[in-house]
Amino acid sequence: MTDSRPIVGVLGIQGDIEKHFAALERLGARGRRVLSPRDLENLHALILPGGESTTISKGLVRHELVKPIQQYALAGGAILGTCAGAILLSRVSSNHPVPTLGLIDIESERNAYGTQLDSFVAYSDADVDSDDRWSGLECVFIRAPRLSKPGPDVEVLVRVEGEPVLVRQGRRFACTFHPELTDDLRLHEALLDDSPARRSDLRGRDRLLDRWPGGFGPSRPRGR
Repeated sequence: MTDSRPIVGVLGIQGDIEKHFAALERLGARGRRVLSPRDLENLHALILPGGESTTISKGLVRHELVKPIQQYALAGGAILGTCAGAILLSRVSSNHPVPTLGLIDIESERNAYGTQLDSFVAYSDADVDSDDRWSGLECVFIRAPRLSKPGPDVEVLVRVEGEPVLVRQGRRFACTFHPELTDDLRLHEALLDDSPARRSDLRGRDRLLDRWPGGFGPSRPRGR
């Protein structure tokens, strides 16, 4: 019998991949570990999980996934980057910067809240843009980055103590916390939402940046 469930890829270089798989299973989707360009075929969505952003960025080069992921996004593919994944989606990173994919028009600062010993749990601020969908969202921060200077096409969906912790540009999401470590499925559910009304609402926002000032993009000379 053919399995008709939507397939969501999870970058398999590093991070709590199995936790993401478990969340997807609860929502009726199935996960696929992504370690080659071929693994991106026929995906409903893609997750770049947390971990160590230097290790993951080197792994993207080693597995020849930089351009395929950018092309997947350009074709309209939905992507969620969590913690280190959010850094990789940003236009540029700071505090020991790493190359980025330039898929969301926002800046990221690595380890902005300190070391792993400074990890904490917080809840989303009330009344963020009057969107009750994200009210009371539990956010687990582990060596979390800070997001700043969002571009005009970037929506801030969730803040904690006034800081943006979940943003969206078109069908691409970046969060500085770990949604897979809680029982709250709202973010994974939003990633899977592929309704025609949603696509229409996001039209015009889902474009790539013209330049990648932080890293892997075509403006970066080869061999450097």
